Amino acid sequence: MLVDSPPEQRAESASAPPSRRAIRAAGLLVSVLVLALVAMGSIAIGAKELSLGQVWHGLFQDSGTYGDVVVDERLARTLLGLLAGAALGLAGAVLQALTRNPLADPGLLGINAGASAAVVTAITFFGVTNLSGYVWFAFLGAAAVGALVWFLGGSRGATPVRLALAGTALSAALYGYLQAVMIMDQAALGKMRFWTVGSLNSATDETIVQVLPFLAVGMLLAFGLARPLNAMAMGDDTAKALGAHLHRTRALSMLAATVLCGAATAACGPIVFVGLMVPHVVRSFTGPDLRWILPYAAVLSPVLLLGADVLGRIVARPAELQVGIVTAIIGGPVFIFLVRRRRTAQL
Repeated sequence: MLVDSPPEQRAESASAPPSRRAIRAAGLLVSVLVLALVAMGSIAIGAKELSLGQVWHGLFQDSGTYGDVVVDERLARTLLGLLAGAALGLAGAVLQALTRNPLADPGLLGINAGASAAVVTAITFFGVTNLSGYVWFAFLGAAAVGALVWFLGGSRGATPVRLALAGTALSAALYGYLQAVMIMDQAALGKMRFWTVGSLNSATDETIVQVLPFLAVGMLLAFGLARPLNAMAMGDDTAKALGAHLHRTRALSMLAATVLCGAATAACGPIVFVGLMVPHVVRSFTGPDLRWILPYAAVLSPVLLLGADVLGRIVARPAELQVGIVTAIIGGPVFIFLVRRRRTAQL
């Protein structure tokens, strides 16, 4: 059961100047408009140059021409980028609140490692060769690792530190297994080297349909956890006094992060820095209230992901640079700058 906001947060909300709430709401609206512009750019801009007339024709008068086919592919790519970006941003925000660590990301609990290990197992031992097969193995691998981390972290007695330690240990073991199998199997190495960097260029309607139900459930669950996670941020004793159900909230947070990150990783591969950097940046201007952090992260994470994808199509024309590489190149220096700032936002 979800709990109401702590008295301190209700008092803060009641006493906060209307202008502050209006600024946050206006900022969220601006973020949505920016996302819409970036999404339109993702459809119009790519390695294959199209005129605005061709893009318009492909959107509203699809007749199967070359330009129409390209626009159709970009539509699927853009939609998957929107969904995966929002999922990674929400998963990162939930994990940062769960572990009380502003530097946490979906990789901290071994979810990415579980998905990657499952994919290489599917390729090497089960002969899976297409993306539609990868999706289910990757998701099952992420879910299995999420459940194992919860068990090793103490289940009902889990704490943020124990969950982080369990995730780190499992990640090390799984990446060791991943590297060993890929070294021994050159076919698996050749197929995995593109998936492991993260990419949107294999997006299809079938892939989106496969992961959409999981993403929808995970997003709804993440938004529903905003209030109890706000209470837990004040410490376990205070959260209990306020009526928060600690074990239930931690279990549901693990479930939400696993479903969101598992589905996004299954469809796109392990994309780094999106779930780490965006919630961290958002917190610097929204404050610690997850009722604002989660909507901002859900909107701005796709902005980063789609923007990086568009940039990767432009800089390497006529080829493409995978979005996972671009986010790493952009995210690394930017995040180092943010961490080194004197007034880095804290949970």
